[in-house]
Amino acid sequence: MHNSAVERVKNQLAYKLGQAMIDYKHNGGGYGSLLINLYKIKKQHEKEERIYKETIQIFPQLQYPDLNTCPDYAQSLKYQFHLSYLLGEALLKAYNTWYKCGGFLLSKNIKKANKDYQSFQEIFKQFDIFNSSLLLGFIENKALFLKEFSRIKKLLKTHQDYKAILDNIFNNFNYVLENFDLIEAWLLSDDFKQRYKEQNHPYPSLLNPQQLNDKNEKINYHNISAELAWQMNLPLPDNYEFVWLAAHAMGCAAFRIFLQRCGINTQWSGFIHGAQRYYLNYNLLISNLDSYNILEIGEYVTFVDKDEEVKFFSTFSKNKKVLISYKDPLSMIRTILNANIVALNPCSKVINCSHLVENMNDLLKSYSRKYNKNNINEFDPYVLQWQMLIQESLLQYFRGCETYFLNMDDIKPQVCFSTLEKLAVYFGFNKPEISDQEFYKEKKSLATSYLLYFFPIVIRFDKCEIELNAKELTSKKDISKLLFEDVVVIDGHKICIHIDNIENLDQKILASMKKDISKVIEMLEEFIKTNKPLKEEDILNYLKHEKERRRIYREIIDFNLKTIKQHRPDIVASWKYYQEFEKM
Repeated sequence: MHNSAVERVKNQLAYKLGQAMIDYKHNGGGYGSLLINLYKIKKQHEKEERIYKETIQIFPQLQYPDLNTCPDYAQSLKYQFHLSYLLGEALLKAYNTWYKCGGFLLSKNIKKANKDYQSFQEIFKQFDIFNSSLLLGFIENKALFLKEFSRIKKLLKTHQDYKAILDNIFNNFNYVLENFDLIEAWLLSDDFKQRYKEQNHPYPSLLNPQQLNDKNEKINYHNISAELAWQMNLPLPDNYEFVWLAAHAMGCAAFRIFLQRCGINTQWSGFIHGAQRYYLNYNLLISNLDSYNILEIGEYVTFVDKDEEVKFFSTFSKNKKVLISYKDPLSMIRTILNANIVALNPCSKVINCSHLVENMNDLLKSYSRKYNKNNINEFDPYVLQWQMLIQESLLQYFRGCETYFLNMDDIKPQVCFSTLEKLAVYFGFNKPEISDQEFYKEKKSLATSYLLYFFPIVIRFDKCEIELNAKELTSKKDISKLLFEDVVVIDGHKICIHIDNIENLDQKILASMKKDISKVIEMLEEFIKTNKPLKEEDILNYLKHEKERRRIYREIIDFNLKTIKQHRPDIVASWKYYQEFEKM
């Protein structure tokens, strides 16, 4: 019995007493014999409980596991709605309140138990309820449910042909009972009917979204957790301006920095699934009421559950504008291939000045590009449709939204500033500052550069250490102007040089250090020069000679470009390498 929740519920005093009353009704007998039988059951139960408590004091390993850990726990919950259990509860209530004339109310309570039993059975039978969390909700809010039974019954009957909202109600039954007036008004409203029921929306909201956005309402987004909001199918809070559909390998990391520089609050979600993405967006919005917020979607690979995917996208408003980024697919393929830099041999980034060349050579040999002209065929093209060429997969959920197609070539250094000015007018955010023009001309991402893996390099001297790093990767003070007349640039990235306690070093020492720093820079430049990344021409040449691979790439690319070809063929026509690919 110890591992059977059903048997343990049936062994509870309430159930045994109630079952005795039912047996009495069926088998007959005098009231006296019934009372004696009930008394014996109670005494025997108390004896068994006493023995059990004494036993587990001596043998604690014999203690029963928690009821909810038993394999038949869900089934056991139904037994608490059996007539036996309800009658037993009525008896115990009368016994425990005898000093308040509980005995005189026993007949009334027994009639109520019978009525309650009929009410529960009616709901269970009509809606085929076997969900354990729902049954637990009934148990915890039994009195409230019975009090509002007629209204609940009416609400459920109104939506008996709309399974999605019934599931939502039952999965959140405790919350429904605790806030029944509010939820009833919403679910019986014309707004709910038009917005959800008539469309047979698969994820209807349990609460009125319009009221949720009002902080003055008793129940609003600020007193509902993200987890509960997801469970109740609540749309995301409304305080975002537009949705940005991004992707990898097209400069979105840099563009995100540019948007943030213009005062936009946005956040990359990372590689997380639908529910976690919802939590992130939800918390971002309720924590930034007065900000210019946008929501970014930059991955499709993490949507492994189709139902969760559909639910996630259903939480977005169809009244928001959409910004979608596109880039020449061949340039994107080049980028993702070049971003695959792998570690060969672990190596310290601390360079001892007395073994500078040797240490640097070890570091430079510790990484290598995974792909080159000779092994492009090892790359799986189907990765593209999950991480890079995902626009069509995302757009399916935003049909009908006002959409701005952004050619990511327009965020290149020479045109980035003017592009942001146009976007600021279209979407209504702050224009970039004139004084910031140089900021928008700098490279912002090292995704395809060896520098991302080599840096930070620390050169160790007798009296100090010098750190070399890319400007994008550090916030430390840069003293490069004290050593070099010109800005130090490697692979298109500005290099910062940092020395702690530089004021303690004289010019002679600095001059000596400069030679070593220059040598490190020289070796980095030479390595990058001789280990060049792939170019689009290399990929085109590969596809030219690989017919089957070309077919696969074409199929993936063409699917992803359907919408932009329809609405912005001029952008597609501007892609040099894609046009070359089309000619094959």
